[in-house]
Amino acid sequence: MPIKSSQTLVQEALKEIKTINSDEAYELSQNNDCNLIDIRDIRELEKEGRIESSHHIPRGMLEFWLDPESVYFKNGKIDPNKELVLFCAGGLRSALATKSLKDMGFKKISHIEGGFSSLKHSKFKVLKS
Repeated sequence: MPIKSSQTLVQEALKEIKTINSDEAYELSQNNDCNLIDIRDIRELEKEGRIESSHHIPRGMLEFWLDPESVYFKNGKIDPNKELVLFCAGGLRSALATKSLKDMGFKKISHIEGGFSSLKHSKFKVLKS
């Protein structure tokens, strides 16, 4: 059996997860109803900037930092009562990450269509380092 392509994995994830646009994310953020989580690599943040009020959790550590059973758990990093809203550069990694967290049992979770590329052309402020 051939391996699934990354594109197939993303397409399957998109059928199972909630996708929101940058305006919806902005409204959630302004109402203090979400944890806006940037899963891009640190080098991407340094090069492109970061979205105001977002938390950085690198994609490679996401499940570990959010799992209370993990030795890497970051207690207090996010508010567990608010929706987790993930974004990456374009929306592919965040789709897979959202599916992974959904599989872990997180209920209030979504990702932003178009990722940082969409956010930097929205009402969000981009902070340069």
